[in-house]
Amino acid sequence: MTDAAALPWERPLGAEPLPDGACRFRVWAPAARGVEVDVGGERTALEPRLGGVFEGVARARHGDDYGYALDGGDPLPDPCSRFQPAGVRGPSRVVDPARFPFAAEGWRGLSPDGLLVYELHVGTFTEEGTFAAAARRLPELRALGVTAIELMPVATFPGDRNWGYDGLYTWAPHPAYGGPEGLAALVDAAHAEGLGVILDVVYNHVGPGAEALEAFGPYFTDRYGTPWGRAMNFDDADCGGAREWAIQNACMWLRDYRIDGLRVDAVHAIYDMSARHVLAELCERARAAAPWTPVLIAESDLNDPRVVRPAERGGWGFDAQWYDDFHHALHAALSGERDGYYADFGRLADLAEATARPYVYDGRWSAYRRRRHGAPAPDVPPAALVAYSQNHDQVGNRATGDRPAPETLALRALWTLMAPFTPMLFMGEEDGSRQPFQFFTDHIDPEIAEATREGRRREFAAFAGFSAEDVPDPQDPATFARSRPGAGAADPGRRRLHEELIALRARAPEGPAEVRFDEEEGWMVMTRGDLRVWGNFGERPARVPGAGREVLLATHPEARLEEGALSLPPLAGAVTR
Repeated sequence: MTDAAALPWERPLGAEPLPDGACRFRVWAPAARGVEVDVGGERTALEPRLGGVFEGVARARHGDDYGYALDGGDPLPDPCSRFQPAGVRGPSRVVDPARFPFAAEGWRGLSPDGLLVYELHVGTFTEEGTFAAAARRLPELRALGVTAIELMPVATFPGDRNWGYDGLYTWAPHPAYGGPEGLAALVDAAHAEGLGVILDVVYNHVGPGAEALEAFGPYFTDRYGTPWGRAMNFDDADCGGAREWAIQNACMWLRDYRIDGLRVDAVHAIYDMSARHVLAELCERARAAAPWTPVLIAESDLNDPRVVRPAERGGWGFDAQWYDDFHHALHAALSGERDGYYADFGRLADLAEATARPYVYDGRWSAYRRRRHGAPAPDVPPAALVAYSQNHDQVGNRATGDRPAPETLALRALWTLMAPFTPMLFMGEEDGSRQPFQFFTDHIDPEIAEATREGRRREFAAFAGFSAEDVPDPQDPATFARSRPGAGAADPGRRRLHEELIALRARAPEGPAEVRFDEEEGWMVMTRGDLRVWGNFGERPARVPGAGREVLLATHPEARLEEGALSLPPLAGAVTR
C-alpha cells in the first residue's frame, strides 16, 4: 500500500519530526469535533480528515513536550506517544529516531538458525533496573551461548514497577528504564556483542488509564472480553485507527529501534473476525518495515497451526509460537502437580508426545477445558515452537512466584536444551537461582492498587498448601526487590551444565526427535541423529536398555554405560553417542 493510497489513519500516526524544525502531528480522534496540538502552551489547530483523523504541522523539535486538546479541553498524551518522561499522566515528548546513535557495524539481523532465547525483565535483571545496566551483562549471556535476549514489555505503565503487561502508552519505552535513547543504546550494545533483541509487545489490552485512549476514539469493543481489561477494537465499527495503533507500533520497534523480532503477547485474546486478521496484516507489514528479516513469535493458547503457517497457506505468518504443552508436560512429570491446566498432563506419554511432535492437545479431549482442544500440526517444524522449563508466566503466575524444585533443575535443562525446538531460558535459570519471580505492580490509583491486591489473593484462595495471606502483596516494593535473580547465590555448576548442553545442542541435526519411553519404569530416550538423550523421570534408579558408545554429558556422577544399558539415578539424565 502506497502512502497516497492509504486512508488517513493508515498514514504515520503520532509526532513526526521534519527537517525544518517543525513536526507533523497526526492523531486518530473520531470522538472529538476538533483537535489542537499543545506545544509548550501554544496551541495549533489540526485539520480534520476522513474517518476522524486530525493532522497538521506545528513548530516542535526533538525533546519538546506536547499534548492534544480535544474540543478545547486540557491536553492529553498522544495515544501513539514515543516518550512519556513524566509517566502516564504527563505530557508526550517528540522523539526523532534519526538521533539514535547506532554504532554497531556489520549487523544484518538475527538468524533463526541455532536461535537460543534468554527472557529477561529489565527492572529486575540488575540492581539498577535500567537498559544501561542490562547492557553491561550482555557479554556473560553471549559467553553462555545465548543468541538473543527477549525483553518483557517496556511500554510505559503506571508507576515504576510492573511486569510490563499493564502498559498504557504502548509506543513509549518506560522512563524508569532509560526511555527511548536507553532502549536504542541497549539494542546497539547487543548487536555489537553479536546478540539479537526480541521485544515482548501487548496488543490484546492496555493497562489502567484506558479512558485516556477512549477519549480519542473507539479503541475498545464490548463484543469480546479479556481477563486483563477491555478487548481492543480490531473488527468493530470504526476500528481502523485501533488496528493501525497496533500495526504501526510493531513496525516502529523494528524500523526505528532496529529490534530484531517481536513476541506478541496472548494472541488468543486478539479478536478479529475480519476477512484479513489484524495479526496477518501485522506480520506482513512488520517484515516490510524492518531493515532486515525479523523473527516474529506469538504467545498462543490455541494450539492452532494457523498461527505459524505462512500467509500463502492461510496462516497468520508468525515464525514461531511459545509451546506451553512442552512446559506443562515436563513440569507435571517432574513436580507431580495437577492443579489447573496441569490436570491435562502428568504421564510420561504426554511428555513423549510433546517432545516428538507439535502439540499434545491437537484435537483430543481436554479434561481441564472440558472440550476438544487444538488441531493437528504435522507441517509445523520443531524450530517453530519455543520450548522452556521456566518463563515469566510459569514462574511468576504461581502464587508465591517460586522456581522449580532444585533436584529437578538439571533434568529440566537437559530435556529443554536438547529437544528439537527453539529453546528459551528465563533470567537466573542458568545459575540455578532460587529467587522467586513474583507478581509486582506500582499502581498510582489507590483503588486500582487495592483491587489488584485483593484480586491476587482471591485468585489463589482455593489452592491447597497456603492461605491467601501467603500471597505476596504486589504493591509492596519488597515483592519487586525479591524478584531479582541476582539477589541470591549463583551455582557455577549449573552454569557449566548449561554451557555444555548448549554446545552439545549445536551437534544435533534439525528435524523432529525420535522418542521411546517406559511409563512404569519412568525413563525416556530422545534420539537426534547420532545423539541420544536419556532421562530418568522416576523416583527409583533406572536401567535403560539401548546401545551407546560414549557418555558425552551426565547430570549425575553415577550415570554410566554398562552391558548395553545406561544406569541412571532418579531425576538424572545423560547424552551419549
